[in-house]
Amino acid sequence: MSFVRVAQIRHLRWGPDCPDCDFQQRPHSVPIKGASRSGLPGTSPLSNLTGIAMTQRPDTHSKLLGYLLWIFGFLGSHRFYYGKPVTGTLWFFTLGLLFVGWIIDLFLIPAMDREADYRFQDGVVSYNVSWILLTFLGVFGVHRMYMGKWITGILYLFTGGLFLIGLLYDFWTLNSQISERNHASQLG
Repeated sequence: MSFVRVAQIRHLRWGPDCPDCDFQQRPHSVPIKGASRSGLPGTSPLSNLTGIAMTQRPDTHSKLLGYLLWIFGFLGSHRFYYGKPVTGTLWFFTLGLLFVGWIIDLFLIPAMDREADYRFQDGVVSYNVSWILLTFLGVFGVHRMYMGKWITGILYLFTGGLFLIGLLYDFWTLNSQISERNHASQLG
């Protein structure tokens, strides 16, 4: 194996259930046979590998929409959008930590976007469309109808978002609801 160049992937599986190596009590590297470390110039050493767990995550959340919501970010809207409901609520009640946290978030949005892309499941229901509908038409339940939740959507329509309490619930949980819906649609 000294003459064959192989790529190695660091993984955290160890023990008898690891099919690629002997029993070890620590994270380790596993050689991928047939994968050269020398890729094309300007590419990652592992860019020529296919069919392994290092796939690129889909872009579930938009940086553009994140920055547009950041304009109203002193109310926490961009934090809710990126799946941070606790700090979104804190921003709402403190006006973005007296605007200091709001200014800092201008620089944190790319990291929040990457984290949201990693955390949430991509699929047929768009996070961007759902959040726009919730933000502007949430009391009418349009975002719920878009996700296929017609009964609660109509209930929101006639009760003003269940007297705004349901609307607050959706601000806290919309990303999870969409992720679950997308996961269920991919299963069948």
